[in-house]
Amino acid sequence: MFGAGPKRARLVLVGEQPGDVEDRRGRPFVGPAGRVLWECVEEAAIDRDDLWATNAVKHFKHEQRGKRRLHKRPDTGEIEACHPWLHAELRIIRPSVVVALGAVAGRSLTGRPVPIAASRGQHFELGDATLLVTYHPSAVLRADDRAAEVRAALVEDLVAARELLGAR
Repeated sequence: MFGAGPKRARLVLVGEQPGDVEDRRGRPFVGPAGRVLWECVEEAAIDRDDLWATNAVKHFKHEQRGKRRLHKRPDTGEIEACHPWLHAELRIIRPSVVVALGAVAGRSLTGRPVPIAASRGQHFELGDATLLVTYHPSAVLRADDRAAEVRAALVEDLVAARELLGAR
């Protein structure tokens, strides 16, 4: 599954992989994590008309449990196999700012493991774009007692991305 948004978006959000709902609907970020993401994007005052959303891995890796399809984390080989498609998307869109949502997206974009907590707030070079790394919105859903803290960090990083757009 490829991304969605205007083809000349200045901001690209890169997630891990489609989830079950995304896989069934054929669009990124339309499931539970997507609801969190779009709430955070709105809170960060980012114009969705200036935003492309996609995933590092283009297929839904899952394990079948009865009627349920449970998410399985993509491995390095799958991340690398999908990288040419992500790279092609970025080459076509030519964003000013890219936000890696989570470790898989960070790994795909940098070519190495990226610890999220230690990488937040840093600016990385990604061709002609600036790369920021933050939590995946699904981390908010899994964080239990830290959900508000993780969500606040995600919003803070999206605000930083918006401010970078203003500076370019």
